[in-house]
Amino acid sequence: MRNIMIFAALMVILGTAMAEVADRMTPPPSARAAASSTVGAATPPNAAVRSVSIPRDRRGHFQTDGRIDGQRIGFMVDTGASVIALNESSAAQFGLRPARGDYNATVTTANGTVKAARTRLAMVDVGGLLVRDVDALVLPDEALSENLLGLSFLSKLKRFEYANGTMILEQ
Repeated sequence: MRNIMIFAALMVILGTAMAEVADRMTPPPSARAAASSTVGAATPPNAAVRSVSIPRDRRGHFQTDGRIDGQRIGFMVDTGASVIALNESSAAQFGLRPARGDYNATVTTANGTVKAARTRLAMVDVGGLLVRDVDALVLPDEALSENLLGLSFLSKLKRFEYANGTMILEQ
């Protein structure tokens, strides 16, 4: 119970800090209106600003597909996750299979404390938003049911925000 309370407190603190960072990254309304794009689509690659809009699913989460090293992978956008978190099955799809000895990072998840393997992804693409050299963790399948698109990707974007039931990612 104590660990759950500590985890909850850390999530509140991290959420508050991320909200402040997001507020500082959000341009004024006039700039937002000029840079907006069609919901669910990236702007053309020759445009100065590229954005992706991800609608909330029936559970209230923001699910999207991406690519890691060209391989398709599903993500849940998680602004409370420090890094991209992948389960072992998904990581194996693009050839990432950490050895048992590589699981030396201790992380706290909603399911408790687990060991994870640190890695770095050469390229992550979400709706045409390309980010290179991204930190990630691989967790055992039983510890992570969904891959998380965390701050190691999101913080390299120009901005990300939640507005009107939609998560907007902009590069």
